[in-house]
Order: sequence, then C-alpha cells, then structure tokens
Amino acid sequence: MMHGGRRGSSDRGPMAAMRKGDTARNFRKTMGKLVQYLAAYKFRIIIVLIFAVASTVFNIVGPKVLGNATTALFDGVLAEIAGTGSIDFDYIGRILLIMLILYIFSAIFAYLMGWIMAGVSTDISYRFRQEISEKINWMPLSYFDRNTQGEVLSRITNDVDTVNQTLSQSLTQIITSTITVIGVLVMMFSISWVMTLVSLIVIPLTLGLVGFIVSRSQVYFKEQQDYLGHVNGHVEEMFGGHRVMKAFNGEERSIETFENYNDLLYGFAWKSQFLSGLMMPIMSFIGNLGYVAVVVVGGYLTVRNAITVGDIQAFIQYVRSFNRPLMQLANISNVLQQTAAAAERVFEFLEESEEVLETENPVELNAIEGRVEFRDVRFGYNPEEPVIHNLSAIAQPGQKVAIVGPTGAGKTTIVKLLMRFYDVDDGAILVDGHDIRDFRRQDLRQWFGMVLQDTWLYNDTIMENIRYGRPDATDAEVKAAAQAAHVDHFVHTLPDGYEMVINEEITNISQGQMQLLTIARAVLADPRILILDEATSSVDTRTEVLIQKAMDRLMMNRTSFIIAHRLSTIRNADLILVMRDGDIVEQGSHEDLLARGEFYAELYNSQFERPEEEGEMAENTVLVSAD
Repeated sequence: MMHGGRRGSSDRGPMAAMRKGDTARNFRKTMGKLVQYLAAYKFRIIIVLIFAVASTVFNIVGPKVLGNATTALFDGVLAEIAGTGSIDFDYIGRILLIMLILYIFSAIFAYLMGWIMAGVSTDISYRFRQEISEKINWMPLSYFDRNTQGEVLSRITNDVDTVNQTLSQSLTQIITSTITVIGVLVMMFSISWVMTLVSLIVIPLTLGLVGFIVSRSQVYFKEQQDYLGHVNGHVEEMFGGHRVMKAFNGEERSIETFENYNDLLYGFAWKSQFLSGLMMPIMSFIGNLGYVAVVVVGGYLTVRNAITVGDIQAFIQYVRSFNRPLMQLANISNVLQQTAAAAERVFEFLEESEEVLETENPVELNAIEGRVEFRDVRFGYNPEEPVIHNLSAIAQPGQKVAIVGPTGAGKTTIVKLLMRFYDVDDGAILVDGHDIRDFRRQDLRQWFGMVLQDTWLYNDTIMENIRYGRPDATDAEVKAAAQAAHVDHFVHTLPDGYEMVINEEITNISQGQMQLLTIARAVLADPRILILDEATSSVDTRTEVLIQKAMDRLMMNRTSFIIAHRLSTIRNADLILVMRDGDIVEQGSHEDLLARGEFYAELYNSQFERPEEEGEMAENTVLVSAD
C-alpha cells in the first residue's frame, strides 16, 4: 500500500541516543542544526554583526586615545617641572570629548544589537514551541506510552527557555567578545609586539584547561537536562493523581521516588556547575600571571625609551580588555553546553518517528452504513509479543456488539485498533468493506464516538466541554444533548449552570457528573459508530439506569461496541464477543452463549452465583475486570 503523509518529515527515524563518549560530536551536530534555524534570520544577524563591530571598535579605540591624553599629561607635568612648558589642557579636553562621543555611539549600537537579537531569540522559541506542539499531534501513542507527560512538557518549557536565553543574551556576547579579542590583539601589536607575545604565552595554557573542563562537564549538563524532565514528570503525576496517592498511603513512596530523582539531578547539576565554575578562577589566575609578565617587560621597555607611559597605560587596559572577553567566552562555553543539551533534546523529539503515513489516495465517503469486519487481525504493542493473535468477527450495521473477557484479553486494544491509534501488524479491519488504513485518520474518526472509563474534561465551561464533541453546535443543540444524557438536571443545580467553569483539577463536580458530561459530548457528536469502554462504571445505580436508557436511544440504528464490567448491562446485545488471551473464543447472543455452558457462562455465573468462599468470589471478580 502506498502512503503519503501530511508532513514530509514523517519518515525520519529517531535521533540516536546520546552516549557519553560522543559528547563533542553531538555538540557540533546540535549546534549545526541550531545554526540552520538561525539561517532564516541571516539579514538581521548581519545587521547585529555590523553593530557589534561598530560598538566594539569604538570601545577598542578608546584606550589608545586615552593613552594619548595620558602621555600629554605626563609630558606636560615633566615640562612644568623642567620649566620648559605647561600641560595642554585644551588638547586633553578634546581627547576626553572624543572619548565621550565614542562611548556614546558604542552604547547606542549595543542597545540596537540587543533589541534585534531579542526579537530573533523570541521568534526561534516561538517556532520551537509551535513545531513541538504540531509534532505532538502527529506522534504515535506508543511514544507517550514510553515517556511521561512531564518529560514532554520539559522539552517545550525548560529546554526551549534555555535556548531562548542563550540566543537573547549570549549570542551577542559571543560576537562582541570575539571581535574584541581580535581588535584588541591588533591594537596590542600596534603598541609593542614584544609585550603582546609575552601576554599571549598564557593563552595555550588557558585554552587547554578550558577544553579539558568542557569535555568533562558536557556529559553532566546533558544528564542534568534529562533528570530535570524526570523530576517534572514525577511531580506532575503525583499532583495529577494526589487523591489516589493519598488513598493508598503513597506519600512516602512518592517522596522516596522524588528524592531519588532529585538526588541524581543534584549530583549532575553540582558536578556540571562545579566544573564550569572552575573556569573563571583558573582564567583569572592565569590572567594575573600575564599582568606580571607585561609589567616587567613594559617597565624594561620604558626605561629603554621604546614606548611611552601612555602606551603602557593603554597596553595594560588592552590586556584587561583582552582577558575579559576570553573569560566571557569561557563562561559562555558553559552556557553553550547547557544550550546544546537542551537543543539536542528538542531536536530528538522533533526527529522522533511519526504516525504511519496516510494513504495517497484516501477513501472519501459522504456517509457509512457502519458494517465493521475484523479479518484475521494480529497485533502486539511489541510485534514479537502479540496481544491479538488471530481475531475475526463481523458487526453488521446497527448492531450492538459487546466485548467481554478477563483482564489482558485484548478488549481495550480492539478499541485502539478501531480508532487507528495503532495499526494492525497483520490482517485488516474494514468499515463498509474498506480497509481503515485507506482512510485518512481524520476522516475515519469523524464516524466514531467514544465514551471511555477515563473521563477527560478541560478547564472551561460545561457548555464548551460538551461542545467539544461538535465545535459548530449551537447552544440549543448542546442543551438537547445534555438532556438526552440526563446532564441537564444536575447542571441547573450548579452555580452558573452551563457557564460554570470546570477547574483544572476537576474537583468542583463529581466523578459521576464527569462521566455524564462525556456521554453528553458523544450524544452531541452524533456518530455512526459508538465505542463505549466501561461508560457507566463511574455512576451510581440510579444514574446508571438513566444513562442506560439514554444509551439505548443513542445506539438505535448505530453500530455500537461496548466493553462492560457488569455482564448484566449487555444482555440485550445483538452480538457478544468473548475474548481470551487475544482471541475470540466464543461469539453469539446472551441466551445462546449461556446455553452452551462454556467460558461466557462461567464469567456470567461468577457474577450472580454466590460462591462458597470469599476467595473464590475475589478470583471470579478479577476475571471480568477491564483491560
């Protein structure tokens, strides 16, 4: 079957996992990708480069000009002492005015440079978040089965923020520091090549130590970013399920897990920060050695009248100006390591494999009858360990099909395959005779409506939560669906009624009311095929009766698949599929299956016959638990 996707990147494989021995290679590769992102802003970056050159040149020329003032002042003092002249304050004043103008222009260019780079960095962050958000919608569910929500959120928040801060703050500093080093070096040579060579002796030692520290700390920066994601994931899980955690006295286990992650994060963060923190003191110490050498050689050259006092003053300023950007570049190297680690995690996510590509010639139907056929279906979340072995069944249009079986039989997996959350490994699932892989996922899912055991509502009004099933529905249609699902009555008892906002923790309505709202959402969607996965498991008996009546009306003339704990709720199903170990072992009506006296009868009777021992009751209850 030929496929063609919405996005051309879908066939990209996942980026190879970072190994500790490959830090340098990955650093260059990641920074290369980041440079490719910056290519779209090359015009603005060129302007920033020009401004950086102008700002830095004005700063570099300053000490040389000030040296002339120092020399003029020194010569004037000597002339006054000798009685041969006086200090030329007009000349010194003009020099100081020139200095002021130079520094004003330097500040203006630095401001413009920062303003432009702030726009570039913010836009890069915007693009990253947009691409990650789009990527999430095209990722297979298997990725989210392997990774926690916190890990994904860490990439779109912490990692993107790290890249943003580097681009907005450090990139301009890299440019100015580099230009400063080159410009100062030129000025130093123009004053004295001997003193310049003496001051440069310490640079190889400095670079060697910096390279050694960087190679060691990069490993820990990467681990720091990874474990920050682990910590975020655990905290989100515990806050999201804090009621369950407390109900099972899981506080100590939660704290223990958090402390384990936090200790590891602390260890990697401490090592990375300690190693990176060594660079500034080491470079300051080496820089001071350079000062001593310059002072000794400069004093000797002054005695020999090879240079002036102003030249010595200017040269010392240049040495300080030379060491400062070197130290800045060393400090920025730490930031770049964090940035590389963060950007690498972003790129790894963006390069993860996406869902199987859509077909190039999709089936497009204006309506469907709702005939569903499972034809020799085989599937496993791990292909070598199949969950569904060889499943075949047919649901005729309008039939109510119940799927029952013990835990792990594959009931919920069937739902995931129907919706194409996963694709079958072998065989086919057909809707009205068409393989569902020949539909676009969006087109296929518009015919389905789902009500799951795990309810999902979001932070908005009750009206909008129901309208999620059909965004173009009117208020009247939403309320009609609510009435059909027996939601309307309890909504009128709530503050603000349909306009009441459900809070983020969903604690201002009950679990049963949450389930009713999701059922109302399915009613509003008016699908051709229904999937009810334990749809009434979270409501009381009275509410269940009301919901069952609403569901019966909703399921009329619609193909429905029902997964239920309580076998009493599916007695009137047209077809019951009994699953065991990934296969359908029985199928038929409730009466036919009971009359056979086989596995279904055993399941059914286990719920309604009083066992002789409580232990036997517990065992029978487990048999019909949900997947």
